[in-house]
Amino acid sequence: MRIAKSITLTSEERKHLQAWSRGSTTAYRLVLRARMILLAAEGKENKEIAAQLGCNVKTVGQWRNRFIEEGVESLKRDRPRGHPKPTVLGTAVEDEIVRKTTQERPEQGTHWSTRTMAKAVGVSDRSVRRVWKRYGLKPHLQRTFKLSHDPAFSEKLENIVGLYMNPPEHALVLSVDEKSQIQALDRTQPGLPLKPGRCGTRTHDYKRNGTTTLFAALCTLTSHIISECMPRHRHQEWLAFLKRIKQEVPKNLDIHIVCDNYSTHKHETVRAWLAKNPRFHMHFTPTSASWLNLVERFFRDLTEKRIRRGVFKSIDALHQSISTYIEHYNNEPKPFIWTAKAEDILTKVLRARKALDCS
Repeated sequence: MRIAKSITLTSEERKHLQAWSRGSTTAYRLVLRARMILLAAEGKENKEIAAQLGCNVKTVGQWRNRFIEEGVESLKRDRPRGHPKPTVLGTAVEDEIVRKTTQERPEQGTHWSTRTMAKAVGVSDRSVRRVWKRYGLKPHLQRTFKLSHDPAFSEKLENIVGLYMNPPEHALVLSVDEKSQIQALDRTQPGLPLKPGRCGTRTHDYKRNGTTTLFAALCTLTSHIISECMPRHRHQEWLAFLKRIKQEVPKNLDIHIVCDNYSTHKHETVRAWLAKNPRFHMHFTPTSASWLNLVERFFRDLTEKRIRRGVFKSIDALHQSISTYIEHYNNEPKPFIWTAKAEDILTKVLRARKALDCS
């Protein structure tokens, strides 16, 4: 038969315990613990104390041992309670969750959630979440991609990357494109400003005040921008912008233009003008590979930093905003450094095509 450890109190400890046991504003759990220890110090067993105070015998034993090991102050503290142990799933169940996640879809949805998968497999949603985390599965996320089917993809890729990484002497390489249909949007109501604890706001509806097209040429060496806003983006505007580039670039330099396959770039009138201006050398990106054009990186920054959250009450206000941004950018241009080798890009593209063919 187990015998509870005896307790001997000092005068100071007894004083504290008696004060707690009688305190009208003291937390009840502390009053109960103090009374347990006082009764234990009188030599009473745990069963007697439990019966007298109306609590569990194990509780009395735990606080008796805690007092002996850690002293009177330990009665004030509650130890953190452990989380329940997670349910251990069998290998077969885990394999079924992974298989259904990667190879099947729910009947009334495009992708699984933890609850729909839990219902289908017969486990808890927490168990599904742990399996997905272990295997790195994220059904709620999806990335977009586009593979080029240009038959001359390799040649065009090597040509353009070669221009970026090893530009020819006595020449200027320009990445050129147009950002079309930039809308001058005015919000129907003023938004609330940013403040601590609250992000800035804007109305979801807007008023359209027209559109413009930005023609931009980015120097791959310095990232300096030559730009012009025009109302449309036909071959006439493209030709006018090429003439603008001709004026801007020193006459002793050849001009290598990297652009996409938009039909206006290859219009008969444009080709005739290029034939009369041998300084210009055109390099077209593969179809569905606009990411090869460095100026797209500048367009992204322009959209994020100036256009998307802007409020423009007229086309002139939009033009002024774009011009001011580009002028400020050209004061301290930061070059976009191309680092990906053509061989590495081609390897990834071939691997992606192979994966699509096998799917």
